[in-house]
Amino acid sequence: MSRFTGPCVSSLAGTLLLALAGCHNASDSPSAPESTPSVALASAAPLSFLHVSTGDLHSCGVTTLNRAYCWGQNHAGQLGNGTTSDQATTAPVPVSGGLRFLQVSAGDGYTCGVTTDNRAYCWGENSTARLGDGTLRTRLSPVPVLGGHRFRQIDAGVTHTCGVTTTSQAYCWGYNQYGKLGDGATITHRYRPVLVGGGHRFLRVEAGTLHTCGVATTGRAFCWGKGEDGRIGDGFTLNRWTPRRAVGAGAFNVAQLSVGEAHSCSITDTRTFCWGQNGFGQLGDGSRTNRLVTTLVAGGIAFSGIDAGDHHTCAVTPDNLAYCWGRNHAGQLGNGENGDGTERLTPTAVSGEVRFKSVSGGRGHTCAVSTGNAAYCWGSNNAGQLGDGGDPAISRPTPVPVAGPM
Repeated sequence: MSRFTGPCVSSLAGTLLLALAGCHNASDSPSAPESTPSVALASAAPLSFLHVSTGDLHSCGVTTLNRAYCWGQNHAGQLGNGTTSDQATTAPVPVSGGLRFLQVSAGDGYTCGVTTDNRAYCWGENSTARLGDGTLRTRLSPVPVLGGHRFRQIDAGVTHTCGVTTTSQAYCWGYNQYGKLGDGATITHRYRPVLVGGGHRFLRVEAGTLHTCGVATTGRAFCWGKGEDGRIGDGFTLNRWTPRRAVGAGAFNVAQLSVGEAHSCSITDTRTFCWGQNGFGQLGDGSRTNRLVTTLVAGGIAFSGIDAGDHHTCAVTPDNLAYCWGRNHAGQLGNGENGDGTERLTPTAVSGEVRFKSVSGGRGHTCAVSTGNAAYCWGSNNAGQLGDGGDPAISRPTPVPVAGPM
């Protein structure tokens, strides 16, 4: 559910996370001024972010100095600060351990990340072995994923985790319901990474709730796991225990891919496609009809980055405009409509004048990084997951800046 999408994500050519170097700035303060909302914020200077990732009820990000921060719910230690306290988590808190990260991914009650030396670490709730440390123990600070693999990308789902190594091999671990680990086995849990079957090489993998998708080095989209509602994209609703090729125009020459709870989206050149569950309009094709194959997003807007939340989707254009569509019960579309349940079946512009280079959709909230490297969030804030330092009881229907660290 993680999410790391936008111009700093790799193209098909294989520059998956090397592009981060081009995003690196010299300080952890924004390099350009941003518009100021009306919400009262914490007084500390805001951090300068490379990217942010939204989970269920928490969010995390990596700064331009490769330090990881998280904010929001912390009942299982998913913020990684060594505690289970939710106090003072309405603004970013540093992840403990002094590690430097390339990327982090916020999942459902846990978080994983890849360090600058390509080691994978996870922390938080671990009842399904999704931390990959060989146990079912909750971890309040980062612990290494077993296996000694060097990862360049990782994605935390709900009960399982997947990642791609520096040699383009995909591994998954955690709960193997419906075969979403992709190794072809029916074993319930995997306590450490197992190789995804099929012999494919991958640029990126993303873990949803009950399915997983990846972009192969050939540019093809593959999915596996639960097939209900068409989330595999192969034209059927059958469960798949190893990678299955998605079909349709959106399954070829894929430069971007993202997986939500029960839907997936891709970008190929200048066209955007989605497939799977569509009850809230999260596929963006103007309907609420589930799609068994890749289906063109309506509106003809060219997107450079995309991220699928639970029941909504957001994307950014090459000129850094943000759009969202799908469910909007908590203002997660960012268009100023707050909690009225109004769904948007096609892309709708995010309000305000801030320009964004990447975006990440969670359950009922969304976060993004501006062109000035400032983090913004909008939508549900019931656990402080927007990180603006304000009242967690109040949702934000338009983007608000993430506050400075506590």
